[in-house]
Amino acid sequence: MRRSLVLAGAAVTALGLLTGCSAADGDGSASGGKTTLSVAALEGGYGRDMYAEVIQAYEAANPDVDVQLQISKSIEDEITPNMKAGRFPDVVVLGQGRKAALTETLVKDKALEDLTPVLKAKVPGEDKTVGDKLINGIVGNLNTNPYGTDQTYLMPMYYAPTGLVYNKGLFAQKGWKVPATWDEMFALGETAKKEKIALFTYPTAGYLDSFFFALLADVGGEQFYTDVMTYKQGVWQTPQARQVLDLTTRLLKYAAPTTVGYANEQDFTKNQQAVLDNKALFMPNGTWVVGEMADAPRADGFQWGLTPLPAVTPGGKRYITTSVESVWIPAAAKNKDAAKEFIAYLYSDAAAKIFAKSDAIQPIQGITSSLSGENAEFYKVYEDPSVAALVGGFAGTAPVAGVDIKATLFDTANSIISGDKTEDQWQAALNDASEKLRQAGG
Repeated sequence: MRRSLVLAGAAVTALGLLTGCSAADGDGSASGGKTTLSVAALEGGYGRDMYAEVIQAYEAANPDVDVQLQISKSIEDEITPNMKAGRFPDVVVLGQGRKAALTETLVKDKALEDLTPVLKAKVPGEDKTVGDKLINGIVGNLNTNPYGTDQTYLMPMYYAPTGLVYNKGLFAQKGWKVPATWDEMFALGETAKKEKIALFTYPTAGYLDSFFFALLADVGGEQFYTDVMTYKQGVWQTPQARQVLDLTTRLLKYAAPTTVGYANEQDFTKNQQAVLDNKALFMPNGTWVVGEMADAPRADGFQWGLTPLPAVTPGGKRYITTSVESVWIPAAAKNKDAAKEFIAYLYSDAAAKIFAKSDAIQPIQGITSSLSGENAEFYKVYEDPSVAALVGGFAGTAPVAGVDIKATLFDTANSIISGDKTEDQWQAALNDASEKLRQAGG
């Protein structure tokens, strides 16, 4: 499963017993004068081998550091108990947007280390600073600077365009055009229905983050998107918010009937498989899906495609949510200086090359020119002058008991499809959650 990503985004982290944390004196320093650095990472669609290879390269260049890696598809479940007991990893690779929402929880609790100095640090073995190497706009947003200040707490590790993934081969076979407007999208839904093909599905409702963030900006522009993300008073009662929910509710009527049943962390690949089998046309997803489904069967002539959401007005600006995986340091970590140096190394040309072999593309200037195959095709979306990248997510606030606006926005889609909730109830719940977060300091 992705990223989260983007921003799924994005909840992640928790600490299991990192062997490095149990070093001799308990402060992260192992015997023999070596510093033991504990790294916890989510095993997402990019796999685990790339981390082992990067760590091996880092240890070869830094013989006084012993990096202990803990990696898991459910890393939150493994590290959270130890974190509650006061044993923290030094470095965590985990974005926002996952169900466990560990990253978001630590943001709310102000329990992350300020990584602004890392941006000014030289990449080990290179002349440029980390900040010099990063692409424009990838830091300084609510994803990296969750409190709306100049301080960066989450460093962007990998970035990926997340839009509507589809089978280009099927569209070519049928002579169908990829919809450029919502009217064209719904007309295609009717055409596909006659051929027993659903217009839409999603792996889990959490993947709707990329969908909703782009749609909010498509409907109301970047200022409206920011108003929603920062809980502006009454924002969910505006005509723009209603239009977002209207379009989404209408789209969900075309969802594959199996979507809700498979929309969980055990079965989500079955929803993805529906696109490979030509049982559904579009799903929100990102570049990681290529690796994740590499061994899956597929229809004859299948070709990966990625498109932004249809324009709200013909010829209108379209946004593509950019999923950003994050790396961060818990404020309670023992080896923060060594952790910052390790994070700076992750942006080195040597590390970037290793990550790119697993399709984990870092937001480093010039890196996309080296891409080939499906990845080159996916990242081409940024070259369309009518398409703008959108990075970020909901602003952090003090925790509010019983309020999870991401769950309210995304997970309610399951209830809309099943008929358990109405659009009016959805809008009211979003307004209620947003107002409570605004009062908590959003």
